Amino acid sequence: MILALLPPLTACEYEGAAFLIDGRDQSISLVREQQVFWNDEVSQAIVVSRMPTCLRRYSIKPGVAGSVKMEVFEAGDMLWALKQGKNWYLAGTERCELQVWKDAPAEPPGRLVGTFTRKADRLQFVAADKPATPIKPAGE
Repeated sequence: MILALLPPLTACEYEGAAFLIDGRDQSISLVREQQVFWNDEVSQAIVVSRMPTCLRRYSIKPGVAGSVKMEVFEAGDMLWALKQGKNWYLAGTERCELQVWKDAPAEPPGRLVGTFTRKADRLQFVAADKPATPIKPAGE
């Protein structure tokens, strides 16, 4: 009887993905944890790190099981803007800080560097395509 309960439990989401900045010493990670399988709400946290200086975890607004899209934009030196739906956050890797960005601009503050999303049934950070380098005509 107890074994019949195990398949639904495996449907719970507990995973994370990292945006590595300049190697492994600096990163922003999204962690998602579904507490119970019968509720679609997923607890979410952002982990901001710059090793060996700091590492901090911040709870953010909950998400929905099986669905995630959080865009990451350059917003300045060691500063990143995170957008998930209508919610904006600013992450600073210098001192591992995160804050809700209440007065976010209508347009993204900088270049899109990538997106936290589900791909191949896993949470992943997918880097944005790099802009194409213009080809100079011969003789220039």
